[in-house]
Amino acid sequence: MIVGQDPLNPLLDERDLPRFDAMEAHHVTSALDRLLADAEAALASAVAPETPADSDALARVLDAPVERLRRVWGHIGHLHAVVDTPALREAYGDNLPRVTDFFTRLAADAALYAKTRAIADSPAFADLPAVRRKAVFDALRDFELGGAALQGAARERFAAIEARLAELSQRLGENVLDATDAWHLDVPLTRLAGVPADVLAAAQALAAEAGITDPAIARLTLHAPCRLPTLATADDRALRETLHRAHARLASELGDPAHDNGPLMQEILDLRQEQAALLGRPHHAAVSLAPKMAGSVPEVLDFLRDLAHRAQPFAARERAELQAHAHALGLDTVQPWDRAYVGEKLKQQRFGIDDEALRPWFPLPTVMQGLFALVQQVLGVRIEPAEAPAWHPDVSHHRVMQCDAQGGAEIGRFWLDPYARPGKQSGAWMDEVRSRWRRPDGRLQQPQAHLICNFAPPVGERPSLLTHDDVITLFHEFGHGLHHLLTEVDELSLSGIGGVEWDAAELPSQFMENFAWEWPVLQRLTAHVDTGEPLPRELFDRMTAARHFGAGQRMLRGVEYALLDMRLHAEAGTSGRVPALAREVEAELALPTRPDDDRWPNGFLHIFDGGYAAGYYGYHWAEVLSADAFAAFEANGLFDPYTGARWRREVLGSGGSRPAQDSFVAFRGRPARLDALLRHQGMAPDTTAGVEAGAQAR
Repeated sequence: MIVGQDPLNPLLDERDLPRFDAMEAHHVTSALDRLLADAEAALASAVAPETPADSDALARVLDAPVERLRRVWGHIGHLHAVVDTPALREAYGDNLPRVTDFFTRLAADAALYAKTRAIADSPAFADLPAVRRKAVFDALRDFELGGAALQGAARERFAAIEARLAELSQRLGENVLDATDAWHLDVPLTRLAGVPADVLAAAQALAAEAGITDPAIARLTLHAPCRLPTLATADDRALRETLHRAHARLASELGDPAHDNGPLMQEILDLRQEQAALLGRPHHAAVSLAPKMAGSVPEVLDFLRDLAHRAQPFAARERAELQAHAHALGLDTVQPWDRAYVGEKLKQQRFGIDDEALRPWFPLPTVMQGLFALVQQVLGVRIEPAEAPAWHPDVSHHRVMQCDAQGGAEIGRFWLDPYARPGKQSGAWMDEVRSRWRRPDGRLQQPQAHLICNFAPPVGERPSLLTHDDVITLFHEFGHGLHHLLTEVDELSLSGIGGVEWDAAELPSQFMENFAWEWPVLQRLTAHVDTGEPLPRELFDRMTAARHFGAGQRMLRGVEYALLDMRLHAEAGTSGRVPALAREVEAELALPTRPDDDRWPNGFLHIFDGGYAAGYYGYHWAEVLSADAFAAFEANGLFDPYTGARWRREVLGSGGSRPAQDSFVAFRGRPARLDALLRHQGMAPDTTAGVEAGAQAR
């Protein structure tokens, strides 16, 4: 039996598939008691004199217990994010300090750092495989960033900061979840003129579940499947304002004080700055950029401001067009709660496109079928349904199989959790269940992943109906999943997304988004929920004509998030002036001014609870790479198997085994160029004239 094995505790069950359906809050502490004890014993053995400074020897002693602890803690954190309960939240919070303490000590262990340094300095190091050498170099860098070189009081303070940051991030994310779940508004259907029928049906169902017997009453929430379409379609301006302001004030001092993230954000920023100073770095941004592609804060700021400069003429024209259309609709000014609504009306008038009206052509089962067919044709892998324990009845499970003459071997597995619900964090993400790994005993561990979305759930007998934006989100997260699942690297720290520079990690995900705009792909993704007919070509042409509608403003908003993030973490004294700095960034980019009560940074989970601190720019950075990579498929054919095989081998397969720049060049034959991104965004140098000429022709 494996050390720490207990078949009665599902968290300690080492069967191939985690028993997510059986994991409960009362299992958490007893499981971690055993796993932490095993990991502590392994660390003590690894640093003992009898264990030589040899990478294989250290792996045999340390890797399996630490990987198991990390994996099971990942299960617990995952359940905390998708099926949160008071008991699970308490168990997670109670154990977070001791898990954080172990990994903080592991990352800063002086003896382990010394042995890793000795490995790198030994004559035999040059004979190790390149992937192992990179793993050692990455480990040395991470030791240094983890405080391994600190001594005495500085070392103790660094560890205390790590523990406090973990606690603050947990509370900040829970505040957003709780504030979102706590808000609702019950309104008569008469106030919901313009809102699509499927959104109305879901809101009526929520009201009924809450015990409201009047079928003419609907319950609105701040969850995206309700909030976003209502803001874009509801004719009642006052209702839109109420919904917008409620979301803008989320987790701030303007709502329930128990959910206010303002003090937490301030403390997080102060602690990150203090931690950077302990490491001898000028600010947290310097720490964050150390393992990334971008070399410095000025390089990132120049990159972002260059994108903003290119986008501003397009954004200015778009704002003028919105204002003109608002006047035509009888609105004197375009308020924040009007933008989506006026934009939808203008897009409908100009292109005959209604995003919400496209939903019937995108039933989730049909979209998934088309996505799986695409991946099989381009990448040579087959995805098939499979049985596995899951944490919720809505979750499906799938096997990823190699396509070959022998019938195909299993490559990996993933769980898909598609729908929004109370107790589930908002947004969409991919996360590891476990990574591909050649274990010290020689066994190959296959990768597994979660894919989490927050789409509108089915209503009655009708399946979940997606907007095209939802489809893009699905393709994005599936790209992350493919990166994790199709790795060919056996080194644990470098397989899949492991070891990949954070500003390149979005490359495979954003690359996949491009397929969702291609007619041969959309033909496979669409079947009208009532008629079964595929999306008409004429409607697709209108979609593509409208693709760049609002692209300048979207680009500027993305730059706004990234610029605020970088300035918060690269400038002194920002912790007490987050709202003011947000205003400065808004003004620098000439963006429409938000109301004084808007507290959008309070819900900016990417940088305060999601690992993107001083790294949000990576979405745009990787967009340059992804657009240029997709241009190879545009040139060679969307389904060209040779190009697909190179993409799979050089980018997806290589994981973090080499610098991302090297992987990109291996695929593309040269460094990335910006022109493909500008073309994809409709902001190529000659685009303005073309758009204006087209508008005059219409």
